[in-house]
Amino acid sequence: MTLPGPSRRSAVRALLALGATPAVLASPLLSGAAYAAAPPAGRTSRYTMTAFTYSSERNMYVYDSADATGFNLVKGPAYTPPSGLVRDPSVFRHTDGLYYVTYTSGWTGNTIGFARSSDRQSWTFLGNITLALPGVGNAWAPEWFIDPGNGSVNIIVSLHLNGEATGAFNPYVVTATNSTLTAWSTPTPLTGAVHGPGYIDTTVVKIGSTYHAFLKSTSTKSIDFATAGTLTGPWTITKTGNWVDLDGEGPVLVELDNGGWRIFFEDYNRRRFYYADSYDTFKTWTTPAELPGLSGTVKHLTVVKETVTGGVTLPLNTTRSFQSVNYPDRYMRHRDFLGYTDPVTADSTALTKQDATFTVVPGLADPNCYSLRTASGLYARHSSFRIRVDGNDGTAAFAKDATFNAHPGTAAGSVALESYNFPGYYIRHRNGELWVDRYAATDLFRADRSFQPVTPWA
Repeated sequence: MTLPGPSRRSAVRALLALGATPAVLASPLLSGAAYAAAPPAGRTSRYTMTAFTYSSERNMYVYDSADATGFNLVKGPAYTPPSGLVRDPSVFRHTDGLYYVTYTSGWTGNTIGFARSSDRQSWTFLGNITLALPGVGNAWAPEWFIDPGNGSVNIIVSLHLNGEATGAFNPYVVTATNSTLTAWSTPTPLTGAVHGPGYIDTTVVKIGSTYHAFLKSTSTKSIDFATAGTLTGPWTITKTGNWVDLDGEGPVLVELDNGGWRIFFEDYNRRRFYYADSYDTFKTWTTPAELPGLSGTVKHLTVVKETVTGGVTLPLNTTRSFQSVNYPDRYMRHRDFLGYTDPVTADSTALTKQDATFTVVPGLADPNCYSLRTASGLYARHSSFRIRVDGNDGTAAFAKDATFNAHPGTAAGSVALESYNFPGYYIRHRNGELWVDRYAATDLFRADRSFQPVTPWA
């Protein structure tokens, strides 16, 4: 939630009070051998995003994605409240199968908005939730938190009490007291170091027995990180470094298919949205990357992950050739241990046909994903983002480099192969070479990453 007035931002010196890496990690490591983090065959992850935009504080837009990187519009505007604002809309799917959104309904007052949908497209206004705490002057940036330990449905909301200093927002929690979400507890403050100095835009996740909070400091203009043993605290701020030159706000976190975590946040000054990933419980992060396609359009988005039916299923332990969708005379193949897209015809040599044929096997790093093996027993993998074929050296790093998540391509029946350890990066052809490149919201990129699994050449 952006603080109003010309003083709401100072010169930016920090994004996250967390450990940050100066560049994209060479190969983010996940612990252990092959395990299933991605959904099984016939299922897929779906990341639903709700946001308002720079053009309107009264309209909510809904987007979704299979990879938490490339988001497509589901409907926009999807919801306009009967009165007031729809800033900072936060969404989750309840045990009744319905989607619920809560949002900042006004610049002042002690209420937050509440709406419901069965399909994420048509929304019904359920009324405003009154926060029964004396002296609430502003109630901003509500964020759902479903406690995985006890299943409780909570809203973390930033409250400013009358008589407190301007900008002195602090996080509070309200908890649903019935399963229909029609009754709520009195707001309870999150105690400890997160209460008092002024924090807003708080989001919470729980891993194991530890609660983790990401909060925007209204004084230092950074997103700080805190931990606690209980939801209400006491919370302890952990600072291991700063990311420089980004004014981060509105953080939200989701878990990725490879077990890592992704944080989305807005750089208010530049009107851009960024994301970064962590694989060590928030100690270090990949370099922030702009959210493709929507950066500069959406504001204070939230994202919720669920597993749904669908996705792409490749037949395991079968041979296939992979035909380029936008250059149908060309196929994925290896040559001198490097990946290319080359023409292959009935008149091609036996070696060319064999090099353009792969056996689809369970992913070396995740059996719910896929690896591609050559006739000689080598595996297609990325190294310095170039696709090549190498022998399996048995390391966890190799397994991840050689594992790909399958998503729908641009043509019916086609597939886009996403890097397992670099979520949002895809095998694509570029100047006849195969690379793993970050998703770009262009028709050209989407076509370049799309391949038809067809009858094998060899």
